[in-house]
Amino acid sequence: MASGGEQRVRSESEHFKVPPPDGVAGLVKHWRDDLLSGFLVFLIALPLSLGIAMASGFPPMAGLITAIVGGVLATFFGSAPLTIKGPAAGLIVIAIGAVQELGGGAVGYRRALAAIVVAGALQVGLSLLRAGVLGDTFPSSVIHGMMAAIGVIIISKQGHTLLGAAPSPGEPLHLLAQLPKSALNLNPEVAAIGAASLLILWAWPRLPSKVLHRIPAPLVVVATGIGLARAFDLSHAHHYMIAGHDYTVGPRALVPIETSIFGAMTTPDWSRVTTGVSLRYIAMFALVGSIESMLSAKAVDLLDPWHRRASLDRDLFATGVGNIIAGMLGGLPMISEIVRSSANVASGARTRWSNFFHGALLLAFVAVVPWLLRAIPLAALAALLVFTGVRLASPSEFAKTFRIGREQLVIFVVTMVVTLATDLLVGVAAGLVTKVIVHVLGGMPIRNVFSPSIAVSRDSDRVVVRVGHAAVFSNYLAIRRALDALANEPRVTVDFHDARIVDHTVLEGLHLLADEWERDGRKLEIGGLDGHTRSSAHPLAIAWRKSTPQQS
Repeated sequence: MASGGEQRVRSESEHFKVPPPDGVAGLVKHWRDDLLSGFLVFLIALPLSLGIAMASGFPPMAGLITAIVGGVLATFFGSAPLTIKGPAAGLIVIAIGAVQELGGGAVGYRRALAAIVVAGALQVGLSLLRAGVLGDTFPSSVIHGMMAAIGVIIISKQGHTLLGAAPSPGEPLHLLAQLPKSALNLNPEVAAIGAASLLILWAWPRLPSKVLHRIPAPLVVVATGIGLARAFDLSHAHHYMIAGHDYTVGPRALVPIETSIFGAMTTPDWSRVTTGVSLRYIAMFALVGSIESMLSAKAVDLLDPWHRRASLDRDLFATGVGNIIAGMLGGLPMISEIVRSSANVASGARTRWSNFFHGALLLAFVAVVPWLLRAIPLAALAALLVFTGVRLASPSEFAKTFRIGREQLVIFVVTMVVTLATDLLVGVAAGLVTKVIVHVLGGMPIRNVFSPSIAVSRDSDRVVVRVGHAAVFSNYLAIRRALDALANEPRVTVDFHDARIVDHTVLEGLHLLADEWERDGRKLEIGGLDGHTRSSAHPLAIAWRKSTPQQS
């Protein structure tokens, strides 16, 4: 007879084999779990949405508009049940660039809204063309290099706000170089709030109490910031003296919200939407937002206890619809955001209703107590963003990329440096070109950049897909299509014996696909790499072969 512990383990195992019902049935059965997780995500999303909006050059309420639309409306268009949609730090750089280059201030903001709406329509179009699969082909070294550059840009801008200093305007590297000067000329009270906020963000996950861990660190940061702001009387402009120096603080150090969320809604200005500048930002909003959103949806699939797989096309459709609505109302662009989505899964979410509840709670909060938002110090929000920036551009990201291979670090650094020196589109293009050059130098024939040699045959109890010449990110779709055509085969082997080069993106994609097949009771094997040279000991490192057998 099974013990109580064995029965419990068996019960939990069976529970995770049967996914929760969707729609109204899921709401009826799991509303308590989803309401709790939605509440915890709401506590995280509130300060982050405000901070991202202000860092983007948008009104603070714009971030909350997007988070509310992403929860209350976009929830019902997508297929990823546990993802949280809302504004993301990764789009700050594009958003503030759009505002500044399209006229600045309120004029640039409204013109940027038009670009967001068109980008959303473009995302809807891409989803209808089934472009979601492109999320599997984008090289991770380029993506991480782009995100590291975004992290540096966030630090270069928000570091000054955290210190209470005003740098001279300039490009990100210029602003980064001014941080030591701002540190010497900081405003002590503002910097104290910023430093306390950073300390909380670093220390909170390290506290031994598991009970405290259920309280989101961003909420603790905001509560502490509000308390310090009251202690320093930041709601009233005044001077104070420290060590013979005179400092000024006042309401300008707090979130500048002048109206309710309904009064903050703004319509787009379409007067410049067909200009070259607008078209460039439309492309960046659509490209970067789509990539980030699809990667987040894929990451949440791996966290989902029931291993539900999202349709990337439907998720892209939901993101596009959400961006159209948010842009029309005055909001930031949205994506499926990984940090809030991870918190959602960790909090015990069961269905898409958790995303709905997080949006509904945000709407209720800003409709009932908008005055409380005006008590939040900007330094606390800046600390949240600086902390995010440090994680995006941390040395561990460089080390992780280097472990996959030195050539991946080169691609990473090229993408990051070019992005910092120019913009995101140019940086991403430079990273992709660098990757192609690496492959050509590694033996990839130019004719196989987009089309590998593929031969399918049957070998006893399995099907063998032989890939020759080159298997790289730019032709991975052809390999994936060949495997998708074998949907009814229980066992398939991908043989790279005749390939001169097999890159990291292909190996990563195939390993993820093998995990999916295994959950469906099928087997996908990867072979033929024994004669190849690997760039590192990492199991997904790029593989080269100096010479190949005669191709048929």
